[in-house]
Amino acid sequence: MRKNSKVTQREHTSEHVTESVADLLAHEAPLDYKNSSLNVGGVPGKKIVLEPPENDGRPAWNSKLQYILAQVGFSVGLGNVWRFPYLCQKNGGGAYLVPYFILLILIGVPLFFLELAVGQKIRRGSIGVWNYVCPHLGGIGVSSLMVCGFVGLYYNVIIGWSIFYFFQSFQYPLPWAECPIRRNGSLAIVEPECEKSSATTYFWYRQTLNTTSTIADSGGLNVKMTLSLLVAWIIVCLAVIRGIASSGKVMYFSSLFPYVVLFCFLVRGLLLKGAVDGIAHMFTPKLEKMLEPQVWREAATQVFFALGLGFGGVIAFSSYNKIDNNCHFDAVLVSFINFFTSILATLVVFAVLGFKANLMNEKCVIENGEKILGYLNSNVLSHDLIPPHVNFSQLSTIDYAEIYGVIKTVKEGSFAELSLDPCVLEDELNKSVQGTGLAFIAFTEAMTHFPASPFWSVMFFFMLINLGLGSMIGTMTGITTPVLDTYKVHKELFTVCCCIIAFFCGLLFVQRSGNYFVTMFDDYSAGLPLTIVVILENVSVAWIYGTKRFMQDLEDMLGFRPHAFYFYMWKYVSPCCLIVLITATVIEMAISPPGYSAWVEELAQERFQSYPPWALAMCFSLIVVAMLPLPIVFIARYFNLMSDGSNKLSVSYRKSMMKDISNLEEVDEARFILGKNPGETPSPKPPSRAYLGPPGTNPLENPNSLSPNSCYGTSYQNAISPQPPPPLSPPPPLSPIHDHCPSSSCPSPSLTLDP
Repeated sequence: MRKNSKVTQREHTSEHVTESVADLLAHEAPLDYKNSSLNVGGVPGKKIVLEPPENDGRPAWNSKLQYILAQVGFSVGLGNVWRFPYLCQKNGGGAYLVPYFILLILIGVPLFFLELAVGQKIRRGSIGVWNYVCPHLGGIGVSSLMVCGFVGLYYNVIIGWSIFYFFQSFQYPLPWAECPIRRNGSLAIVEPECEKSSATTYFWYRQTLNTTSTIADSGGLNVKMTLSLLVAWIIVCLAVIRGIASSGKVMYFSSLFPYVVLFCFLVRGLLLKGAVDGIAHMFTPKLEKMLEPQVWREAATQVFFALGLGFGGVIAFSSYNKIDNNCHFDAVLVSFINFFTSILATLVVFAVLGFKANLMNEKCVIENGEKILGYLNSNVLSHDLIPPHVNFSQLSTIDYAEIYGVIKTVKEGSFAELSLDPCVLEDELNKSVQGTGLAFIAFTEAMTHFPASPFWSVMFFFMLINLGLGSMIGTMTGITTPVLDTYKVHKELFTVCCCIIAFFCGLLFVQRSGNYFVTMFDDYSAGLPLTIVVILENVSVAWIYGTKRFMQDLEDMLGFRPHAFYFYMWKYVSPCCLIVLITATVIEMAISPPGYSAWVEELAQERFQSYPPWALAMCFSLIVVAMLPLPIVFIARYFNLMSDGSNKLSVSYRKSMMKDISNLEEVDEARFILGKNPGETPSPKPPSRAYLGPPGTNPLENPNSLSPNSCYGTSYQNAISPQPPPPLSPPPPLSPIHDHCPSSSCPSPSLTLDP
């Protein structure tokens, strides 16, 4: 027997020999002794690598394309169509693309890559992932789940609205094309509320939502919207009931169909009169806007939400990948597909809005031309003011601008009394709106002027349904995956129960005042909580788990070392950007009065109203409830009041954690068993060099240490319950030649067994 074996050491000393954790964990799973250096007939010195089995019972994507489409469907949503174009127009047109692209590189791609990598590495949902990285911060996964719940409640209501408009589109003319006529006996008059606003605005607020004038007046349930919400939840439930087995197939259509519609709308829009004016207005850069902090804050927020960071859906989808999938390529690809989609949607929106602005401007010219004719006939204005080449029967915008300028100059003192509008195309283009106002008012009004308008309306709202469905599938996966990973419940039954509960909770949003609650949840339930969740994700990986250790994990997974760019982004740049974003968000919430835009029936206009005290308390309760798991889990685990949840992990998860410490065996055995420092005993060459950060930097963490922090150490030590080792047949006696064999052929000391 070798002099330095454990048995020899025990025979010559009475001191207690400390077993390494690697020794204890090595008995958890049967080893392949035929291929190990424990077998004299095997290959000496060959290292045992425990890989998680490919077929470990966890579902997997049928193909890489299915997975990419799922990530694209989740990240590309309604915000790309009705939020990005508005921000681009508001914040300097083409100049807005510069801060957006810069922040996409600094925040978007690195953090998206981080979420993809941790999900693929640990093969668990958000709760399991952050329990593994740091149990004290395990509340990150619970907060993500709660935010997904809040967002899913109101997001599916928007899908319900789209479903209602989709079925209403199978009519000619479209029901929102003209104002309804009110008949009083033989007298027929246009509905006053519609006449004061517009046909599409009236249809949205009165016939679709039938909204009340204040959030305090619930008005009872809106039956049409309740049925639409029920249909929306049935569709979502059918899509996610079997996990990725069903949602993956749905993504083939729901992710690709919106691009077909967007390209069709782009071709049709470019053929419309005034489309070029809209696109030119969109991309005319206002460079001075780039100096405003507000522009950068809104660009960062849009990047943040466009990729779905912090929701847990990204992590859940990537957890069904193979361990060696190239998630770096996926992160870059999906991020730039998202950016490309936003640009494509912006082109479509402003081509159509340019057409609408030209129609509105021509209507303005005709109405004001009739006013001028009336003033000429009543001798309020002199005919000498009208240029001789002007023909009022075919009054152009250029001729009207000339007449308007002359009258304004001559009648300077009494010009206001004439009530003439300037009818400037730029003013119409600046009236573009966002959110529901863009989709259900502005865009629908433009489509009423299309030839075959019902066809385009059906296509548009079917596209919105699919965009929303892709995001809802990701949101629901962010809820179901971590729960199913943590608790062994029936997948189909749990999914159905979630959808039923969500439908009844969603009745809050289908009251007549439900639109105001949608605005409340959109403003308060996700913004600040998700930003805090993502910065804690970044800090837990980069500063607690260790950026160098994480980069080494990525090298083991991907087969190549990621660029040092990601090291600096995760370690320094992204956390700083997120801290600035959180600070700006809190300041914005503090200085902006909390309120909502209420539709006032008597005025047929929207008016800003402050939230009543109970609604204000509800707003801040959404923020507190979403972030409450963070301190609760931290305190409970700090004082050992709560398990870290690792007893719920599967065998493959434990094996993957054993692989994480496989590189530690050589050095730890020399230190713990032989009682020598690592430098005194030569260790076998590791399979891959530990990543020590970018060249020229001093190592901040010891890559050979078992645990850089208490979080990581606690995670995998508690993950495996001690079990008796399997019965082993004693190895054949070693020949004396082993005491004098060359070091290259001797068995590794880390694999020596006690007889």
